[in-house]
Amino acid sequence: MHHHHHHHSHHHGHVHHHDIQRENNRKGLLIALSITLGIMLLEFFGGIFTNSLALLSDSGHMLSDSSSLLLSLVAFWFANKPASANKTFGYYRFEILAALFNGITLFLIAGWIIVEAYERLLQPQNVSSLSMMIIAAIGLVSNLLSAWVLMRKGDVKGNINLRSAYLHILGDALGSVGAIFAGLLMYFFQWYIADPIISVIVALLILKSAWSVVNHATHILMEGSPFTIDKKQVEEVLTNIPGVIQIHDLHIWTITSGLDSLSCHLVIQDAKDSQRILRESIQKIEEHFKIQHTTLQIETEDFQHVDCQILHRH
Repeated sequence: MHHHHHHHSHHHGHVHHHDIQRENNRKGLLIALSITLGIMLLEFFGGIFTNSLALLSDSGHMLSDSSSLLLSLVAFWFANKPASANKTFGYYRFEILAALFNGITLFLIAGWIIVEAYERLLQPQNVSSLSMMIIAAIGLVSNLLSAWVLMRKGDVKGNINLRSAYLHILGDALGSVGAIFAGLLMYFFQWYIADPIISVIVALLILKSAWSVVNHATHILMEGSPFTIDKKQVEEVLTNIPGVIQIHDLHIWTITSGLDSLSCHLVIQDAKDSQRILRESIQKIEEHFKIQHTTLQIETEDFQHVDCQILHRH
């Protein structure tokens, strides 16, 4: 009994730390969002004023980022809503749906830029390159500032949303560098074709990030195993526990970034050992794989639950 209590208090400490991290993530996102929105408007109107597609495409990139930052913030708000009777996992998955929606929007924006750039390649247009470079430079500085804020405040490695926001912002910074470069070519050599060329490069950057976001979100929605966890290793750790004969019906999935779940059936030799084996299994899974939400069904050899049907359908 004492042991159980100890485990519980340890878990509680972890949850508290998790809350502080979430709050910092939220603050970082808010600051990054306000900076990004400002630059987006500046580059959008600047792009219209200077007639630069490179600036417009960079502002499209920024729009995608602002929306991804906004969706992440909304997701944090949803994830804090308590679970309800008909949504027993709460609203955690909303974060993943948001990422998916965001990825699809990026595809559309990139498509528009490429079509527009194609028309400009056929008929290059004059661009006020000096104003364009100044605007792009302001954009670049602000992007780097946003990225720095996210690095300082948020958990860029562990949280899919913050990570995608961070990568987006770095992509934006590259877009601004491209716009400055195109501006230089136009300013010194009147090489106006540079504008659509750089825009296409920015569009390809947008497509690349869109693909990885959609890919990751779909994997989670399809109940795919977390990329960091190897099913074979989990089987090994569990089968090595004394008294365990075999394991079956093992499932590992992600509820939302940073929150993984595992369920499994353990067949054991002696029913008397069941509590010890249960305790040991839960501890080992948390130690090795950092999974805190584990559901185990203990069975003896004379009773075995049928495997979940999906495993047998070919």
